[in-house]
Amino acid sequence: MLRNEQVRVRFAPSPTGYLHVGGARTALFNWLFARHYGGKFILRIEDTDFARSSEEMVEGILKGMRWLGLTWDEGPYFQSQRMDRYRDFAGVLVKTGGAYRCFCSVEEGTVRQNYQEENQLRINEHPCAALTSEESSRRALAGEPFAVRFRVPPDKTSFNDQVFGNIEVDNANLEDFVMLRSDGIPTYHLGVVVDDLDMGITHVIRGADHISNTPKQILLYRAAGAPLPEFAHLPLILGPDKQRLSKRHGATSVMAYAEMGYLAEAFFNFLALLGWSPGDDREILSREELIELFSLEGVGKANAVFGIEKLDWFNSQYIRNASPERLRALVINELKSAKIWDDKTDAVSEDSLDATLELLKNRARRLSDFSSNFRAFFTDDYAYDNAAAEKFLADPRLKNLVSALLTQYGECDAFTLQSTENILRRLAEKEGIKAALLINALRLGLTGQGVAPGLFEVMQALGRKRTLARLQRLCIYL
Repeated sequence: MLRNEQVRVRFAPSPTGYLHVGGARTALFNWLFARHYGGKFILRIEDTDFARSSEEMVEGILKGMRWLGLTWDEGPYFQSQRMDRYRDFAGVLVKTGGAYRCFCSVEEGTVRQNYQEENQLRINEHPCAALTSEESSRRALAGEPFAVRFRVPPDKTSFNDQVFGNIEVDNANLEDFVMLRSDGIPTYHLGVVVDDLDMGITHVIRGADHISNTPKQILLYRAAGAPLPEFAHLPLILGPDKQRLSKRHGATSVMAYAEMGYLAEAFFNFLALLGWSPGDDREILSREELIELFSLEGVGKANAVFGIEKLDWFNSQYIRNASPERLRALVINELKSAKIWDDKTDAVSEDSLDATLELLKNRARRLSDFSSNFRAFFTDDYAYDNAAAEKFLADPRLKNLVSALLTQYGECDAFTLQSTENILRRLAEKEGIKAALLINALRLGLTGQGVAPGLFEVMQALGRKRTLARLQRLCIYL
């Protein structure tokens, strides 16, 4: 149930890596939720792992979010700039008895764990919890290093998750967890609760791997006398093998998918349907439609499966439905990245380029197809596919046949779709061969590929001059 006040959600990545698929999906769901309810989407960088965090990773996260269009309303806030606030919060809980100083070293902690197991003590029974406040203060003033542990109360902790329903945990199974390490750095539990309190977060929407953290954080809220936010945990994202998504399933960084030729709007649409459904069979949904339809009720409990084939399908739909202006700009950028588009190519008219893209777009899965599979449409620097050459260029009659076509195409009055086809078919009939022999050979000669759009459409896209030059090249090859 929504609160009366304005919805405030956050995305809080740790800059120990670039923005990955799981993080991007979490950010996207938070963004959609905020936009649907007219709320605020807050960006917070949880950078207290000083050894692994870096400015490069922060910029990588921001770049990925900008690419997806996940604009934030506040932030980015950095935990590294709020250290005093966390220490003050922990200090207040120590004073009120909700937390205590723990002077145990790592080695002593291991001995304590063994002692608990041997004596069948509850996991949250900790020897430092029994220290008097006077003894604790004396040891701290003497310079003895200490961490701060939260004092887990008896009873049970329960909450209603907006996705998974009611969840209850027996506090006897919770350890008196560390809030503040001996070096003064807050743990995840302390940092996230203090930040969410200070930033007025009303809904915590995050991955299901955080469900086990929630009871501890609820206890911190209650110790602070603060109201709880609503919690919603998202199903995990798995690879096709039903294992948790990782690098072995391919690129996991969002910007790696951008570099592979995926459109931001296609990736956005695809991610939105990983674990969420609009309630019907629709798949192609605009950003505006997704904002209007999104709700936590549509989030399923089952883990989502990331399939690259499905992503390719989404991308192909967005490529073929892009406006001529948008597609032209995207393809030119791709060709420039591949060092194919130069000043000479720049002289190609918009009409000619648009006609070529119209011919190719229904065959493209990624923008990178235009610089790889469709390379020959934009540069004369291309090679013949070896397997296709062995299959379609082996007939010894082809050299003379292609030479004859080269002459006839050069001499014909009109180089049109119909005239080029008529010339080829008349020659095939005259020589007593199947037209497919010539069509397959010329398609390979003109595009370098054994599979391409219709031959005569290709000729029109290339124009007479380029077609004749490539037939001359094919004659030399034969």
